Amino acid sequence: MHGGIAIDIVTLLLLQATPPELVPPEAVSGSLWTVFAHASGFAFAILLLLILFSLLSWSIIFRKWMTFRQIGRQSREFVSFFRKSERLSEVHAACEHYHGSPLPGIFSAGYQELNAQIQALKPPQTDSITLGDRHIAGVQRALERAAAAELSVLERSMSWLATTGSVTPFIGLLGTVIGIINAFNGLGMVKTASIQAVAPGIAEALIATAAGLFAAIPAVIAYNHFLARLKGVAAEMDDFSMEFVNLVERSFR
Repeated sequence: MHGGIAIDIVTLLLLQATPPELVPPEAVSGSLWTVFAHASGFAFAILLLLILFSLLSWSIIFRKWMTFRQIGRQSREFVSFFRKSERLSEVHAACEHYHGSPLPGIFSAGYQELNAQIQALKPPQTDSITLGDRHIAGVQRALERAAAAELSVLERSMSWLATTGSVTPFIGLLGTVIGIINAFNGLGMVKTASIQAVAPGIAEALIATAAGLFAAIPAVIAYNHFLARLKGVAAEMDDFSMEFVNLVERSFR
């Protein structure tokens, strides 16, 4: 009860009339562009920084979305062609047509290592080749190295999304704190308390908060989505590597 009475008293004080000439009407209008125009230099710098974070994040999101979309389509086509082909040399020649998928790069690494093992073991005047466990392990290591390299390429710019999602809310909070400080400083410079005295600073503070959340929320959602897609692509690369090794074992053992 006493708390409610205190709030009502504070509200009445803030709503006391102030001479119209002390507060410009445009400073308290509801337009966001007006608030931007009357923002302090520090708040304007905060907003520009958050806009920069947001633009870079959206460019990464769009590029990653296109990349994973291409990977999904070309990986299916390449695996289908790999399973239908009777010769590995045919698959190796067709790898350049599926450059949007990481699987051709893994296949090329395994194919080159397999050729190196065959050339080292091939006896003169015979086509019979038998690979031991050590040679199969060498092919498997080549596949693993290629898969790790392809995965590191796909992980590029992911750290920026994570940084945007974790840092921009605090940048917006900094702008909020500065805006509230400016609002109360402006309130202390007038003789009569009014909502018009604090409205510009409060609006500036809330816009900084909103800008920080606007930059952070899409970045966090995209980061989690692309992280799940990365795990799926990594699983596809592992499955393809195992399939390649199984084919080598059936053919050369």
